Amino acid sequence: MATLKAFDTGNKAVSEIVIDDSIIETPYHRKAVSEVVRQFLSSNQQGTHSTKNRSKVAYSTRKLYRQKGTGSSRAGSAKSPIRRHGGTIFGPQPRSHAFRLNKKTRRLAARSVFAEKFRHDGIMVLESLDLVDNKTRNLKELLSKLKLPEKVLIVTNEISDNLRLASRNMQGLHVLSYRSLSVYEMMKHNKVIFLKEALEAYKERLIR
Repeated sequence: MATLKAFDTGNKAVSEIVIDDSIIETPYHRKAVSEVVRQFLSSNQQGTHSTKNRSKVAYSTRKLYRQKGTGSSRAGSAKSPIRRHGGTIFGPQPRSHAFRLNKKTRRLAARSVFAEKFRHDGIMVLESLDLVDNKTRNLKELLSKLKLPEKVLIVTNEISDNLRLASRNMQGLHVLSYRSLSVYEMMKHNKVIFLKEALEAYKERLIR
C-alpha cells in the first residue's frame, strides 16, 4: 500500500492517507487518456456554427430572366448556391459534438493519470482548508507557504463560499469538487491539491 502525507496549511505533515496499489501501479495508458480528453473537449464544444441554405436565404423567388433566348444558362432563383450570396450547399448546422465512451475506458484513464501524477510528485494532500474570510490576499499568503507551482488545481469535497470568492481572481488557480474532477483538468495543472476528505471519496471512484 502506498501512502500520501497530508499537510496542514503551515506545510507540516500531520497525517497519512493510504492509496491502494491497484491504483498507483496503473501504467500510463496514452490511448485511453487521449480518448477521454477528446470526449471532454467535444462535450464542451458549443456546436452553434450555422450557415444558410437556399431555403433560408432572404431573396425573392421570382425567375431572374426568361428561360430561353438570352444565350445564358437558365436561372430560376437568386437563392441558387452557384450564385453570389446564394445559399450554402452542405454547410455546417447546429449540432452536438458529444460522444459516449465505455465506462471502463473512462476509469482506466482516470486511474492512469492519477498514478502518473503520483509518480511525478504532482499530487498533494491538505488536511483541511478552512478560510475565515473571502479575501484573495489571505488565500494567496496561505498557498505561498506551500511553495506551489504556477498552475494549481484544488479539489474539495464541497466548495465553500469563502474559497470560491477568494480564488476566483487568482490566475493559475482553479477549484473543483471531486465530483466534477476530469482527466483533462488533472492533466492541465502542474499540481493537484486534494483535501483529505475529497481524496478519500475520489479514490473510491477509481477502485469501483
